[in-house]
Amino acid sequence: MITDFLYDIYVLFIEMSPYLMIGLAFVAILNIYMTKEFVKKQIGKDSIWSIFKAALFGVPLPLCSCGVIPTTVYMADSKASKGAVTSFLISTPQTGIDSIVATYGMMGPVFGIFRPISALIMGIMGGLFINATNKDKPRPEKKNLSLNVITAPPKMVDEKTHKTFSEKVKSSLKYAFADFLDDIVVEFLIGLVIAGAITYFLPTEFLEGTGLKSGILGMLIMILIGVPMYVCATASIPIALSLIMKGFSPGVAFVFLAVGPATNAASIGILSKSLGKKLITYYLFILILMSIGFGYLLDFVFAYTGINPQVQLATHAHHEHSGLIPYEVQIVLAIIFALLVVSSLYRKYGAKYFRNTSKIENREYVLVEGMTCNHCVATVTNAVNKIEGIENVEVDLAAGRAYYGGNVDKSTVKSAVESCGYTVG
Repeated sequence: MITDFLYDIYVLFIEMSPYLMIGLAFVAILNIYMTKEFVKKQIGKDSIWSIFKAALFGVPLPLCSCGVIPTTVYMADSKASKGAVTSFLISTPQTGIDSIVATYGMMGPVFGIFRPISALIMGIMGGLFINATNKDKPRPEKKNLSLNVITAPPKMVDEKTHKTFSEKVKSSLKYAFADFLDDIVVEFLIGLVIAGAITYFLPTEFLEGTGLKSGILGMLIMILIGVPMYVCATASIPIALSLIMKGFSPGVAFVFLAVGPATNAASIGILSKSLGKKLITYYLFILILMSIGFGYLLDFVFAYTGINPQVQLATHAHHEHSGLIPYEVQIVLAIIFALLVVSSLYRKYGAKYFRNTSKIENREYVLVEGMTCNHCVATVTNAVNKIEGIENVEVDLAAGRAYYGGNVDKSTVKSAVESCGYTVG
């Protein structure tokens, strides 16, 4: 039994690895040319066009529901309309260039095309709804006099100003295959295990006749599971894939693909504090309502075209190895990706045992609540580094601490961190 269970996980890993490698390569390319500051400049105005651009730029950006927080808070503090902020919040976490590639490769062209287009439309519709129903004026720019700067999130990697193209390429490759992978690796592995468990332990006929495999009941179950759950757009793919293999409708699987990556309990709490409970309540309402609507639309597309969703899945014919990528290439890329995964896990959990802590033992620090990924670390690091007189800033994600040196008052450091949307203990 254990061998068969592990084999199902192995098959999913082999088949997903090539698409994830390709997706990470696109992440690196995208990161060279599209920074968060660039996105903010494009969508910072209060207009319908800014809502459209917020959704358009959000779809390819590889940001999860927590990684999107710094940019969202920055946009809100920089007088972006609440409609544009909501549009960005809805469209960005649902997809990224990495998950678009993986969705197309693992779930077929219908899902691969429908998922980013639906995220784009949901973002636009959500932003228009917020602008139409919420007439509150945008918040003014938040200035911290003690910092003498306007707080801003980092670019997707370290500052690129004055860097040569080769330096940009190097830093972008590091971001994609190290920093970004660190952010999704655990959720991806958990997603594989959950998918393997569904594939092996859930009998195909178990839920027949209950109404949970299609329609509103199944979609509501996915919402109850997906809204508080922390799962990135890529890690949600194997779970959705296994649900379809067990007979769940594409619409039910889509609802999980939409609400799972777009929300989680931690990000909802942080954004409620930064943007207000009213806006976040509207955001959740719109997201849930539209995910159900698009779920029904996807079921209609498959029914109207007569396409069998299971035939579209890469795992449907894994024994024949008839996927888009030759089996030998899959194995090579899977081995490379496995090595990257091991390296990522070492950085996240193993390196701390060999870390030289003498450099930070004598430094002051503040406790930061709400950090979940390297985007959070970069945001806090950049904000604290802007304080006049600050030295040797180092943020420890695992410990939830921001270390610093220099003759700086701790309250100033706390203000800098809180301006990014995080809670300081």
